[in-house]
Amino acid sequence: MLFSLVFTVSQVYRIDTIHLNPFQLVLVGTVLETACFIFEIPTGIVADIKSRKLSVIIGISLIGVAFIIEGSIPSFASVIISQLLWGLGYTFTSGADDAWIADELGGEGLDHIYLKGTQIGQLFSLMGIILSTLIGSIMVNLPMIIGGILFIALSVLLVFLMEETNFTPTPAEDRNSWHQMIHTFVKGIKFIKGNSLLLLMMAIALLYGLYSEGFDRLWTAHFLADINLPDIVNFNHVVLIGIIEGIAMLLSIASLEYIKRRMEKSGKLERVWILMLINVFMIAFMFFFGITGNFVLALSAYLGFYMLRTANGPIYRAWRNKKHKI
Repeated sequence: MLFSLVFTVSQVYRIDTIHLNPFQLVLVGTVLETACFIFEIPTGIVADIKSRKLSVIIGISLIGVAFIIEGSIPSFASVIISQLLWGLGYTFTSGADDAWIADELGGEGLDHIYLKGTQIGQLFSLMGIILSTLIGSIMVNLPMIIGGILFIALSVLLVFLMEETNFTPTPAEDRNSWHQMIHTFVKGIKFIKGNSLLLLMMAIALLYGLYSEGFDRLWTAHFLADINLPDIVNFNHVVLIGIIEGIAMLLSIASLEYIKRRMEKSGKLERVWILMLINVFMIAFMFFFGITGNFVLALSAYLGFYMLRTANGPIYRAWRNKKHKI
Protein backbone atom coordinates (compact mmCIF):
# COMPACT_ATOMS: atom_id res chain seq x y z
CA MET A 1 0.00 0.00 0.00
CA LEU A 2 2.78 2.43 0.93
CA PHE A 3 4.74 1.74 -2.24
CA SER A 4 1.62 2.43 -4.34
CA LEU A 5 1.00 5.58 -2.30
CA VAL A 6 4.41 6.84 -3.44
CA PHE A 7 4.70 5.39 -6.95
CA THR A 8 1.34 6.58 -8.24
CA VAL A 9 2.48 10.22 -8.09
CA SER A 10 6.29 9.91 -8.30
CA GLN A 11 6.57 10.05 -12.09
CA VAL A 12 4.03 12.89 -12.37
CA TYR A 13 6.01 14.76 -9.70
CA ARG A 14 9.26 14.26 -11.60
CA ILE A 15 7.72 15.36 -14.89
CA ASP A 16 5.41 18.21 -13.88
CA THR A 17 7.25 19.66 -10.87
CA ILE A 18 10.95 18.86 -11.38
CA HIS A 19 10.65 18.85 -15.20
CA LEU A 20 12.95 15.88 -15.80
CA ASN A 21 13.55 15.05 -19.46
CA PRO A 22 13.35 11.48 -20.86
CA PHE A 23 17.09 10.90 -20.46
CA GLN A 24 16.98 11.97 -16.82
CA LEU A 25 13.93 9.79 -16.15
CA VAL A 26 15.72 6.71 -17.48
CA LEU A 27 18.91 7.68 -15.65
CA VAL A 28 16.94 7.72 -12.38
CA GLY A 29 16.04 4.08 -12.91
CA THR A 30 19.59 3.19 -13.92
CA VAL A 31 20.96 4.70 -10.69
CA LEU A 32 18.44 2.68 -8.66
CA GLU A 33 19.29 -0.59 -10.40
CA THR A 34 23.02 0.07 -10.05
CA ALA A 35 22.65 0.80 -6.34
CA CYS A 36 20.70 -2.43 -5.85
CA PHE A 37 23.42 -4.40 -7.63
CA ILE A 38 26.33 -2.83 -5.72
CA PHE A 39 24.77 -3.05 -2.25
CA GLU A 40 23.15 -6.49 -2.56
CA ILE A 41 26.16 -8.45 -1.28
CA PRO A 42 27.32 -6.28 1.67
CA THR A 43 23.80 -5.68 3.02
CA GLY A 44 22.94 -9.37 2.71
CA ILE A 45 25.55 -10.11 5.35
CA VAL A 46 23.32 -8.46 7.98
CA ALA A 47 20.43 -10.83 7.24
CA ASP A 48 22.76 -13.85 7.07
CA ILE A 49 24.78 -13.22 10.23
CA LYS A 50 22.93 -10.81 12.54
CA SER A 51 19.15 -10.90 12.03
CA ARG A 52 16.51 -11.06 9.29
CA LYS A 53 14.33 -8.76 11.39
CA LEU A 54 17.06 -6.16 11.82
CA SER A 55 17.82 -6.19 8.10
CA VAL A 56 14.16 -5.64 7.18
CA ILE A 57 13.75 -2.82 9.70
CA ILE A 58 16.90 -1.02 8.50
CA GLY A 59 15.80 -1.37 4.89
CA ILE A 60 12.28 -0.04 5.44
CA SER A 61 13.66 2.92 7.41
CA LEU A 62 16.09 3.86 4.61
CA ILE A 63 13.35 3.56 1.99
CA GLY A 64 11.19 5.94 4.04
CA VAL A 65 14.02 8.49 4.34
CA ALA A 66 14.62 8.25 0.58
CA PHE A 67 11.00 9.07 -0.28
CA ILE A 68 10.88 11.97 2.19
CA ILE A 69 14.01 13.49 0.61
CA GLU A 70 12.68 13.23 -2.92
CA GLY A 71 9.24 14.55 -2.02
CA SER A 72 10.58 17.45 0.02
CA ILE A 73 13.30 18.76 -2.30
CA PRO A 74 12.17 19.18 -5.93
CA SER A 75 15.49 18.80 -7.74
CA PHE A 76 17.20 16.25 -9.96
CA ALA A 77 20.02 15.87 -7.40
CA SER A 78 17.58 14.97 -4.63
CA VAL A 79 15.96 12.36 -6.88
CA ILE A 80 19.34 10.75 -7.54
CA ILE A 81 20.23 10.78 -3.83
CA SER A 82 16.86 9.24 -2.99
CA GLN A 83 17.40 6.47 -5.56
CA LEU A 84 20.75 5.62 -3.99
CA LEU A 85 19.16 5.47 -0.53
CA TRP A 86 16.16 3.54 -1.83
CA GLY A 87 18.45 1.05 -3.57
CA LEU A 88 20.46 0.63 -0.38
CA GLY A 89 17.29 0.15 1.67
CA TYR A 90 15.84 -2.31 -0.83
CA THR A 91 18.89 -4.55 -0.64
CA PHE A 92 18.49 -4.78 3.14
CA THR A 93 14.94 -6.12 2.62
CA SER A 94 15.65 -8.15 -0.53
CA GLY A 95 15.43 -11.82 0.38
CA ALA A 96 15.46 -11.08 4.11
CA ASP A 97 11.67 -10.94 4.36
CA ASP A 98 11.23 -14.24 2.47
CA ALA A 99 13.98 -15.86 4.56
CA TRP A 100 12.30 -14.62 7.76
CA ILE A 101 8.98 -16.15 6.73
CA ALA A 102 10.66 -19.44 5.82
CA ASP A 103 12.53 -19.49 9.15
CA GLU A 104 9.45 -18.80 11.26
CA LEU A 105 7.27 -21.35 9.44
CA GLY A 106 9.96 -23.99 9.26
CA GLY A 107 9.63 -24.13 5.48
CA GLU A 108 6.04 -25.45 5.59
CA GLY A 109 3.10 -24.08 3.61
CA LEU A 110 5.21 -21.44 1.87
CA ASP A 111 3.45 -21.68 -1.51
CA HIS A 112 0.08 -20.96 0.09
CA ILE A 113 1.50 -18.14 2.23
CA TYR A 114 3.23 -16.41 -0.70
CA LEU A 115 0.19 -16.72 -2.97
CA LYS A 116 -2.12 -15.38 -0.29
CA GLY A 117 0.34 -12.58 0.47
CA THR A 118 0.52 -11.62 -3.19
CA GLN A 119 -3.26 -11.44 -3.52
CA ILE A 120 -3.64 -9.38 -0.31
CA GLY A 121 -0.78 -7.19 -1.51
CA GLN A 122 -2.61 -6.46 -4.76
CA LEU A 123 -5.71 -5.42 -2.85
CA PHE A 124 -3.76 -3.03 -0.64
CA SER A 125 -1.84 -1.73 -3.66
CA LEU A 126 -5.17 -0.72 -5.15
CA MET A 127 -6.02 1.05 -1.88
CA GLY A 128 -2.66 2.84 -2.07
CA ILE A 129 -3.40 4.02 -5.61
CA ILE A 130 -6.77 5.44 -4.52
CA LEU A 131 -5.25 7.20 -1.49
CA SER A 132 -2.38 8.58 -3.54
CA THR A 133 -4.75 9.93 -6.17
CA LEU A 134 -6.91 11.67 -3.58
CA ILE A 135 -3.98 13.18 -1.67
CA GLY A 136 -1.90 13.94 -4.76
CA SER A 137 -4.75 15.91 -6.35
CA ILE A 138 -4.25 18.40 -3.50
CA MET A 139 -0.42 18.49 -3.58
CA VAL A 140 1.46 16.20 -5.96
CA ASN A 141 4.44 15.51 -3.67
CA LEU A 142 2.40 15.03 -0.49
CA PRO A 143 1.81 11.26 -0.96
CA MET A 144 5.58 10.75 -1.26
CA ILE A 145 6.27 12.59 2.00
CA ILE A 146 3.41 10.86 3.83
CA GLY A 147 4.49 7.51 2.40
CA GLY A 148 8.04 8.06 3.58
CA ILE A 149 6.90 8.98 7.10
CA LEU A 150 4.66 5.91 7.23
CA PHE A 151 7.53 3.67 6.08
CA ILE A 152 9.58 4.90 9.06
CA ALA A 153 6.58 4.43 11.36
CA LEU A 154 6.19 0.88 10.01
CA SER A 155 9.84 0.13 10.80
CA VAL A 156 9.27 1.27 14.39
CA LEU A 157 6.17 -0.93 14.68
CA LEU A 158 8.13 -3.92 13.39
CA VAL A 159 10.58 -3.54 16.26
CA PHE A 160 7.72 -4.59 18.57
CA LEU A 161 5.48 -6.69 16.29
CA MET A 162 7.92 -8.71 14.19
CA GLU A 163 8.85 -11.86 16.08
CA GLU A 164 12.06 -13.72 15.28
CA THR A 165 12.31 -17.04 17.09
CA ASN A 166 13.86 -19.47 14.59
CA PHE A 167 16.79 -17.49 13.18
CA THR A 168 20.05 -19.36 12.78
CA PRO A 169 23.11 -17.58 11.31
CA THR A 170 23.92 -18.83 7.83
CA PRO A 171 27.08 -20.99 7.69
CA ALA A 172 30.09 -19.16 6.25
CA GLU A 173 30.24 -21.38 3.16
CA ASP A 174 26.61 -20.56 2.26
CA ARG A 175 26.81 -16.77 2.71
CA ASN A 176 26.79 -14.40 -0.24
CA SER A 177 30.11 -12.74 -1.04
CA TRP A 178 31.71 -11.02 -3.99
CA HIS A 179 34.15 -13.91 -4.38
CA GLN A 180 31.31 -16.44 -4.36
CA MET A 181 29.29 -14.38 -6.84
CA ILE A 182 32.21 -14.07 -9.27
CA HIS A 183 32.99 -17.78 -8.96
CA THR A 184 29.34 -18.68 -9.62
CA PHE A 185 29.20 -16.29 -12.60
CA VAL A 186 32.32 -17.75 -14.25
CA LYS A 187 31.15 -21.30 -13.61
CA GLY A 188 27.70 -20.44 -15.01
CA ILE A 189 29.14 -18.95 -18.21
CA LYS A 190 31.14 -22.13 -18.83
CA PHE A 191 28.02 -24.23 -18.24
CA ILE A 192 25.85 -22.12 -20.54
CA LYS A 193 28.23 -22.30 -23.52
CA GLY A 194 26.89 -24.68 -26.12
CA ASN A 195 23.47 -25.06 -24.44
CA SER A 196 20.85 -23.55 -26.71
CA LEU A 197 18.09 -23.52 -24.09
CA LEU A 198 20.15 -21.59 -21.53
CA LEU A 199 21.38 -19.18 -24.21
CA LEU A 200 17.74 -18.57 -25.15
CA MET A 201 16.87 -17.85 -21.49
CA MET A 202 19.74 -15.37 -21.25
CA ALA A 203 18.62 -13.64 -24.44
CA ILE A 204 15.06 -13.38 -23.09
CA ALA A 205 16.32 -11.89 -19.82
CA LEU A 206 18.47 -9.38 -21.75
CA LEU A 207 15.59 -8.24 -23.96
CA TYR A 208 13.20 -7.95 -21.00
CA GLY A 209 15.76 -5.78 -19.23
CA LEU A 210 16.27 -3.59 -22.30
CA TYR A 211 12.60 -2.80 -22.80
CA SER A 212 11.35 -2.64 -19.22
CA GLU A 213 13.47 0.23 -17.94
CA GLY A 214 12.54 2.54 -20.80
CA PHE A 215 8.87 1.59 -20.76
CA ASP A 216 8.44 1.78 -16.99
CA ARG A 217 10.17 5.17 -16.74
CA LEU A 218 8.62 6.81 -19.79
CA TRP A 219 5.04 5.60 -20.14
CA THR A 220 3.73 8.37 -17.86
CA ALA A 221 5.71 11.02 -19.78
CA HIS A 222 4.36 9.64 -23.05
CA PHE A 223 0.79 9.95 -21.82
CA LEU A 224 1.28 13.51 -20.55
CA ALA A 225 3.49 14.92 -23.31
CA ASP A 226 2.80 13.05 -26.55
CA ILE A 227 -0.85 12.03 -26.46
CA ASN A 228 -3.76 14.32 -27.28
CA LEU A 229 -5.89 14.17 -24.16
CA PRO A 230 -9.59 14.81 -24.82
CA ASP A 231 -11.26 17.57 -22.83
CA ILE A 232 -13.18 15.04 -20.75
CA VAL A 233 -9.91 13.66 -19.27
CA ASN A 234 -7.75 16.77 -19.53
CA PHE A 235 -7.71 17.38 -15.77
CA ASN A 236 -5.26 16.93 -12.92
CA HIS A 237 -2.46 14.66 -14.10
CA VAL A 238 -2.31 12.82 -10.76
CA VAL A 239 -5.98 11.90 -11.06
CA LEU A 240 -5.53 10.74 -14.66
CA ILE A 241 -2.54 8.51 -13.89
CA GLY A 242 -4.22 7.25 -10.73
CA ILE A 243 -7.30 6.17 -12.68
CA ILE A 244 -5.16 4.47 -15.34
CA GLU A 245 -3.10 2.61 -12.73
CA GLY A 246 -6.23 1.64 -10.81
CA ILE A 247 -7.81 0.10 -13.91
CA ALA A 248 -4.53 -1.63 -14.76
CA MET A 249 -4.32 -3.06 -11.23
CA LEU A 250 -7.87 -4.43 -11.47
CA LEU A 251 -7.01 -6.10 -14.77
CA SER A 252 -3.84 -7.47 -13.15
CA ILE A 253 -5.85 -8.96 -10.29
CA ALA A 254 -8.30 -10.53 -12.74
CA SER A 255 -5.56 -12.00 -14.95
CA LEU A 256 -3.69 -13.51 -11.98
CA GLU A 257 -6.91 -15.02 -10.65
CA TYR A 258 -7.54 -16.57 -14.06
CA ILE A 259 -4.01 -17.99 -14.15
CA LYS A 260 -4.37 -19.38 -10.62
CA ARG A 261 -7.59 -21.16 -11.50
CA ARG A 262 -6.13 -22.55 -14.73
CA MET A 263 -3.08 -23.86 -12.86
CA GLU A 264 -5.28 -25.41 -10.16
CA LYS A 265 -7.38 -27.09 -12.85
CA SER A 266 -4.68 -28.29 -15.26
CA GLY A 267 -1.63 -28.34 -12.99
CA LYS A 268 0.52 -26.49 -15.53
CA LEU A 269 0.59 -23.49 -17.82
CA GLU A 270 4.08 -23.78 -19.25
CA ARG A 271 3.15 -24.29 -22.90
CA VAL A 272 5.55 -22.50 -25.21
CA TRP A 273 2.85 -21.47 -27.67
CA ILE A 274 1.00 -19.58 -24.91
CA LEU A 275 4.17 -17.69 -24.05
CA MET A 276 4.82 -16.89 -27.72
CA LEU A 277 1.28 -15.62 -28.19
CA ILE A 278 1.41 -13.45 -25.07
CA ASN A 279 4.77 -11.94 -26.01
CA VAL A 280 3.76 -11.27 -29.62
CA PHE A 281 0.74 -9.31 -28.39
CA MET A 282 2.88 -7.57 -25.74
CA ILE A 283 5.20 -6.36 -28.53
CA ALA A 284 2.23 -5.24 -30.63
CA PHE A 285 0.59 -3.35 -27.75
CA MET A 286 3.88 -1.70 -26.80
CA PHE A 287 4.52 -0.68 -30.42
CA PHE A 288 1.08 0.88 -30.86
CA PHE A 289 1.34 2.60 -27.47
CA GLY A 290 4.64 4.13 -28.53
CA ILE A 291 3.53 5.47 -31.91
CA THR A 292 -0.04 6.58 -31.28
CA GLY A 293 -1.13 10.02 -30.27
CA ASN A 294 -4.75 9.00 -29.79
CA PHE A 295 -5.82 8.73 -26.15
CA VAL A 296 -8.26 5.83 -26.56
CA LEU A 297 -5.78 3.76 -28.58
CA ALA A 298 -2.93 4.56 -26.17
CA LEU A 299 -5.03 3.68 -23.13
CA SER A 300 -6.22 0.43 -24.70
CA ALA A 301 -2.68 -0.51 -25.73
CA TYR A 302 -1.26 0.26 -22.28
CA LEU A 303 -3.94 -1.69 -20.42
CA GLY A 304 -3.61 -4.63 -22.82
CA PHE A 305 0.16 -4.63 -22.37
CA TYR A 306 -0.10 -4.36 -18.57
CA MET A 307 -2.51 -7.28 -18.33
CA LEU A 308 -0.42 -9.52 -20.63
CA ARG A 309 2.78 -8.57 -18.81
CA THR A 310 1.21 -9.65 -15.52
CA ALA A 311 0.07 -12.94 -17.04
CA ASN A 312 3.43 -13.55 -18.70
CA GLY A 313 5.40 -13.64 -15.44
CA PRO A 314 4.08 -16.81 -13.76
CA ILE A 315 3.74 -18.68 -17.06
CA TYR A 316 7.33 -17.88 -18.04
CA ARG A 317 8.59 -18.90 -14.59
CA ALA A 318 6.71 -22.21 -14.90
CA TRP A 319 8.29 -22.85 -18.30
CA ARG A 320 11.75 -21.76 -17.14
CA ASN A 321 11.65 -23.97 -14.05
CA LYS A 322 10.43 -27.03 -15.94
CA LYS A 323 12.85 -29.93 -15.77
CA HIS A 324 14.51 -29.65 -19.16
CA LYS A 325 17.38 -31.91 -20.13
CA ILE A 326 20.20 -29.36 -19.82
